[in-house]
Amino acid sequence: MPAIWAATALLLTAGCSAGSGGLPPGAGGTASATATAPSSPSSSSRQTAGQVPPAKGSVKVLRTVAEGLDTPWGLAPLPEGGGLLVSSRDQGTITRVDTRTGRKTELGRVSGVSPAGEGGLLGIALSPDYASDHMIYAYFTSASDNRIVRMLYDEKKPSGEQLGAPDTVFRGIPKGMIHNGGRIAFGPDGMLYAGTGETGDRGLAQDTKSLGGKILRLTPEGEPAPGDPFPGSPVYSYGHRNVQGLAWDAKQRLFASEFGQDTWDELNAIKPGGDYGWPKAEGRSSDPKYRNPIAQWHTDDASPSGIAWVDGVIWMASLRGERLWRVPLNGTAASAKPQSFLKGEYGRLRTVAPAGDGRLWLVTSETDGRGTPRSGDDRILELKVT
Repeated sequence: MPAIWAATALLLTAGCSAGSGGLPPGAGGTASATATAPSSPSSSSRQTAGQVPPAKGSVKVLRTVAEGLDTPWGLAPLPEGGGLLVSSRDQGTITRVDTRTGRKTELGRVSGVSPAGEGGLLGIALSPDYASDHMIYAYFTSASDNRIVRMLYDEKKPSGEQLGAPDTVFRGIPKGMIHNGGRIAFGPDGMLYAGTGETGDRGLAQDTKSLGGKILRLTPEGEPAPGDPFPGSPVYSYGHRNVQGLAWDAKQRLFASEFGQDTWDELNAIKPGGDYGWPKAEGRSSDPKYRNPIAQWHTDDASPSGIAWVDGVIWMASLRGERLWRVPLNGTAASAKPQSFLKGEYGRLRTVAPAGDGRLWLVTSETDGRGTPRSGDDRILELKVT
């Protein structure tokens, strides 16, 4: 195991577009959007086996929850309606948003964040034991690397002083001005997943000894998780260009969004140890050693960041495409042509998360240096979806 992983075990773009096999759980329109044919059925609390969602859906914007956010990136809903935590990429802060009033309360600034280009304070996630430990995990760009830390959230302290000092649980992920990945999420198996980018150095994606251009799977303490496909390594899948979206369906199957370069952006069904082709393949390939996406888009129409799974549908926030994509699933295949909503209405869209009862939280990204901010940007919206 490389030294950086050994040390880690002890410590534990916006849009740059131009399981199975006995392993643990989680293995899991426009004319330019394409999708594969259906395969096996999926299920959820509202779907019975054999049913798939309808080909067409709808989106209704219920309200603007909050506005005036600076480079929002990660989103973490607090339990029991406690509000939303949102990270600021460039400010390096985490803010709590009251979903009833829109009031914003800054928890504090995450020390060690070094924002530049597409790097900074990116994804955030709550500990699986948040009810007892009150820990927030964050993925950020430091002066030397991308890393994952965890911090105690003490809401009894004054605003701006509610974050404890960051405890580094994983370090050594390559950093760059572009393609830093940054999405983190705890899977149904209780393990921590992280999407990374290849920083513009294409060779990293195919190098299984590198942490760049990968999906990583870790214990909450930052060690390679039991059952990972490469012994002693946190690498879960590879051949990725820049992963910024992670979501699981009701059968604990993992899906991920990925930025293409000039031709195809991707939505992938992730299998442990799978090679997703970059830089040898962008979009679908005839080479059987690469896993093909279940849906793909021309880069002008997508540049996908966050994704969310709700009732058999993947919802995908698009930056350059400035729209929200709906991809109905049948198992791990798209069951119909992707359908788009909100095109150009709110600008660049960064993050989407389930809000319960057929609703979504949606975060815009007009202040990230590539948008055209309007009065009130950036925003968090509440949507009703079918």
